[in-house]
Amino acid sequence: MRDKISVGSKIFDVVNYTLLGLLALVMVIPFVHVVGSSFATSAEIAETSFLLFPTEFSLNAYKYIFSTDTILRALLISVTVTVGGTLWSMFLSTLTAYGLSRKDLVGRRFFNFLIVFTILFNGGMIPTFLVVEQTGLLNSLWALIIPVSINAFNMIILRSFFMNLPAGLEESAKIDGASDFGILFRIVIPCSLPAIATISLFYAVTYWNTYMHAILYISDSAKWPVQVLLRQIVVLASGINYDGATYTDVPPPEVTVKMATIVVATVPVLLVYPFLQKYFAKGALLGSVKG
Repeated sequence: MRDKISVGSKIFDVVNYTLLGLLALVMVIPFVHVVGSSFATSAEIAETSFLLFPTEFSLNAYKYIFSTDTILRALLISVTVTVGGTLWSMFLSTLTAYGLSRKDLVGRRFFNFLIVFTILFNGGMIPTFLVVEQTGLLNSLWALIIPVSINAFNMIILRSFFMNLPAGLEESAKIDGASDFGILFRIVIPCSLPAIATISLFYAVTYWNTYMHAILYISDSAKWPVQVLLRQIVVLASGINYDGATYTDVPPPEVTVKMATIVVATVPVLLVYPFLQKYFAKGALLGSVKG
């Protein structure tokens, strides 16, 4: 019986690793194609329909993108919105989630219902735009942060995680004379780092990928985040000009420019993810055990 189990276990491992390896290839190969195409030459792009590793590396696409300081300004704006927005959203979400996780909160079910209601129904694009306009947030970076300060789904996951913490932690802290804010910042948050890291990543990716809100609320090109600017670069890849910059040289082919813009927009998030990956699955799963 032990030998049969051992053989079956080995077969399972082989099949499991094979399927996971194939799945990993399906996900990695397109990204390798994007990176490889961004460094390819015009001739190689024209000759090869699917390129993984270029035979001759060319930086023309990246030189084209970084030919002015416009892209650096847009990157700085995106980083500012991402970092500031994530900190602001986590501050509000943590306070709200902790309050709603307390069973002694008066009207707790009512407030939970209101928050869940916003997941199913919202005001829509035009009413939201009117609110942003009337509050004077147009052409302001706050327009990219305030309207999406709290994501109801993220807050519910965080609240569920707080509810799973042992009640004895708060009780012992109260016996020692800790206040509600002291319990939150000294007990609850340090014990909830997996959930905090997971939700922070959710918010950071949302802010980094801000596109539609920037299109709606930001008309000043000097305040565009990188996603909007890179879209403009792709559209104007004919090489005439964008934002006052004129190109006299022959521009790189549109395909390489598109691939380079994808790399520029994706790499910053990929650099952050490994530092949070160990918390990611644990935080998402534990936060969804009960709600």
